[in-house]
Amino acid sequence: MAGLHMGWLTFGYFISYIPYAMLVKALASGVTPLSSQPVDGFELLPASALGQIAVMPVFLLFSGRWRHMRVGGIGGRRIRAVGPETLAAGFFASLIVGSTTMNYTFSGVSILLMLLLMRGGVLVMSPLIDKARARRVAAASWTGLLLSLMAVSVALADVHSYHLTPLAMASVLTYLVGYFGRFEIMSRAAKNGLLATERCFFVEEHAVTPVCLTVLLAAGALAGQPQLRVGFTSFLGTPLAGAAAAIGVTYEVLFVFASLIYLDRREYTWGVPAWAFASLMSGLVASYALTWLAGVRAPGVGQLVALAFGVGAAAALSWPSAVSWWRTRPNSTGAVFRVLFVCGGNTCRSSMAEIIAWAQAAEAGVAYAIRFTSAGVAVTHPGSPMAPRARTALAELGLHRPPGRGNPRHHRSRPLTPGLCGVSHIIYCMTRAHRDKVIALAPEAKGRTMCLDPRGDIPSPEGQSLEAYHRCARHLQQTVHARLCELIGSDVVEASRGKRG
Repeated sequence: MAGLHMGWLTFGYFISYIPYAMLVKALASGVTPLSSQPVDGFELLPASALGQIAVMPVFLLFSGRWRHMRVGGIGGRRIRAVGPETLAAGFFASLIVGSTTMNYTFSGVSILLMLLLMRGGVLVMSPLIDKARARRVAAASWTGLLLSLMAVSVALADVHSYHLTPLAMASVLTYLVGYFGRFEIMSRAAKNGLLATERCFFVEEHAVTPVCLTVLLAAGALAGQPQLRVGFTSFLGTPLAGAAAAIGVTYEVLFVFASLIYLDRREYTWGVPAWAFASLMSGLVASYALTWLAGVRAPGVGQLVALAFGVGAAAALSWPSAVSWWRTRPNSTGAVFRVLFVCGGNTCRSSMAEIIAWAQAAEAGVAYAIRFTSAGVAVTHPGSPMAPRARTALAELGLHRPPGRGNPRHHRSRPLTPGLCGVSHIIYCMTRAHRDKVIALAPEAKGRTMCLDPRGDIPSPEGQSLEAYHRCARHLQQTVHARLCELIGSDVVEASRGKRG
C-alpha cells in the first residue's frame, strides 16, 4: 500500500512539474507569444509568489486540510495557528521556492546545469541527514541513490556551459540551505509515521511558505533591489504578470506532492531519489515540448541515458514494495485472511506475536491462507529492529529461525496507519489502551479490533529482566495458539482450505 501511495505521489509531482518548468523556461528564454525578451528572475518572483499565496488558501479550504492546523487563542478567541517549528520550516521552504525559480532564469547560465546542481546536492544531502538522525537506510534506498547520482553525472555531459555567476552560485547555495533546514526540522517535528502529526505539519508549513516568500521579497524590494521593485510595481501591470503568477499556481500543485513525498515515514534516502527522478523526467518532457512549440534546443543524448539510470533507480526503490505485494497477494486457491498484531513500539510484544503466529500457521498448514503483520501505536523510531531480548525469548521457544515467513532478524518497526487497519480482517491488541487507540485512529475497524488475550492485558517486558521477556513470549505463544485455533475454524479460513483442496 505504501509503495502504491508513493507511486501516485511521484506521478503527481512529475505531471505538475512539467507546466511549471515550461513556464519558467519560456519566460526566462523570451520565447513566449507575450514577449520575445527574457524576463529577469527577480522581476518574476513577486508575481509568482502572489500567485502561490492566492491559490494556497483555496487548496486548504476545498481540500478540508485546514482543519488539521493546531488551535491557538488570542483575546479569548480560538483561532487556527502555526507552531514555531512549522514557522521555521516554512521559512526554509520559502528559500527553496524562490531559489528554484531563480535558478532557471540566470542569463548565460545553463538551465540544465542548475537543475543538476540542485538535484545532485539534495541527493548527496539525504543520506547525511538520515545518518545524523540515526535513521536506518535500506539497501534499495542506497541502490536508488547511487543510480540517481549516476543519472545526474551522465546528464552533465549535455551541459554546454559550466559557467556560473556569483549570483547563480549564491542561489544554488540558498536552495541547498533551504533543503537542509527544512529536512532537519521535518525529521524532528513530523517524519515519524504518526498521521495526525504529519497532517498538522503539512498544512501549517504549507500555509506559512508563500507568506514567508512574499515577505522576504517585499523586504528585498524595500531595501532597494531594483528588479524586485519593478516586480512589485510596473511588472504587475504587464501581460507577462499573468504568466508569472501561473508559475506560482503550478508550483503550489507540485509543492503539495513534494511535501507528501518527503513526509513519508521512510528515510530521505528513499524519498529523495524518487523525487529527483520525477523532476528530471518532467524537465526532459518540458524541454522536448518547448523544442516542438518554440524551437528551443532539444535535449542531448546524455539526458536520455540519464533517464535510463533514473528508471533503474525507480525500479530499485519499488522493488521492496513489489516483493511485499507478491508475498502477500491473494493466491488463486482462495482469499487471504489478514491478521494484524498491535502494541506500542512494535519492537517487542506485537512483533513477537507476529513471529509466533507465522510459525504456528506453518505447522498447522494454513500459512497459505493467512497473512500476519504487526505495527505500533507509539512508534518513535520507525524501522527499528526487534528488541534483542525479545529475539532471545523467541529462540528459547525454538523460533530462532522459525518455519514460514516470519524471521525475528528481518523485523522492522512501523507505526499503525488507517490504511493498515483497513486491509486487516482482524486486529489483535496487547492491551485495552492499545485497542482504544486503534479505534480512535480507524473507527470503522471497531468491530474487528480486540485484545489478543480476552482475559486481560499482556504487560510489556521492556526495561525488565530476560525472564520477563521469557514469560511474555510464553504468554503470547498460548494466546496466539488459542486465537489461531479460532481462525482455523472460521468460515474464511475454512473456505480457503476448501478451495485449496
